[in-house]
Amino acid sequence: MENFTELLKTHHSDDTAQQKAVVTELFPVDLLGEDLAKIETAISEQANAFDPAVAPYISYICNTKGKRIRPVLTFLAGGATGGNSDHHTKLATTLELIHMATLVHDDIIDEAQIRRQAPTASAKWGASLSVLLGDSLFAHALLLSTEFDDPAIGRSIAQSTKDVCTGEIIQTQRRFDFQLSREDYFEIIRLKTAALFATAMELGARLNGQSEKVQLQLRDYGMKIGTAYQIYDDCLDLTGDESEVGKTLRTDLNKGKLTLPILNLIEQATPAQQTKLNKLLIQKETIDVSTLGSIADYAGAIEDAVNTAKQLVDQARSCLDCLEDNDYTDALGQITLYLDGLLDSCCEA
Repeated sequence: MENFTELLKTHHSDDTAQQKAVVTELFPVDLLGEDLAKIETAISEQANAFDPAVAPYISYICNTKGKRIRPVLTFLAGGATGGNSDHHTKLATTLELIHMATLVHDDIIDEAQIRRQAPTASAKWGASLSVLLGDSLFAHALLLSTEFDDPAIGRSIAQSTKDVCTGEIIQTQRRFDFQLSREDYFEIIRLKTAALFATAMELGARLNGQSEKVQLQLRDYGMKIGTAYQIYDDCLDLTGDESEVGKTLRTDLNKGKLTLPILNLIEQATPAQQTKLNKLLIQKETIDVSTLGSIADYAGAIEDAVNTAKQLVDQARSCLDCLEDNDYTDALGQITLYLDGLLDSCCEA
């Protein structure tokens, strides 16, 4: 088969169906079967580190299986730069626990009832206990990060954790803030989402002794993919179907989170339309797609957000030039095609 990275550079297609067909052929999940099996076992075992009174709650959270995007990126970065080891499994486990902790806290803030097609921790046990469970997961992940021989890895994981929390705080602080700029939005998602993607890529290479240049290139790939993925998730919140997505939707807008498609909508609206939207948000009225469509160019706002994300995906592809040609490098390229397809689906909804 022709090298996939070269195929991306010379034969990039705008045909979503073609992209999805190519991605399915050798998607990273198939390539990483053994590594992903290890990560599932490692995550499930984390509950054993907690007091018996706490372990069942942690086990419930850990066994509510997600997409494992951060572990996938960790293993692909490792595979592309020399191979994966037990250290990569520990790194992937640590980053996934941090991500899980953020989801527990997110669901409390958003009053979400469903996560990964199962009741959220807060829906089952209430906000008070769930806050403590999220805190426990953060603390446990940071404890794991101290077990690496290279102290820079622990510092990087701690910094990423701090970034995630900072991003969530700023986003919560800026709810219903109609002065939020696009630059503010991108800074928030850089911190709360893209930071962990970037860390997975950078440290996956660092564990293999790669040069600082390669580490930074892969960090940039993770940052761009993470940002594009968050834009996709923000569009999905408006266009997705809960029964298909497996989590509570329409929470962002009704909770005052001004995501990129909404910022685009506000920017395109007339002053009168902006006033109407602002009033609805401040009064915490339930806002559906038909309501948005009556205010301004809703479809255009989604499309503009999707196009912004797809530009980031294109830029991420160029970050792979520093890598040798192998199946893992090809798989990183395939992720960009897969994300392109997900973004296109938001415009089709």
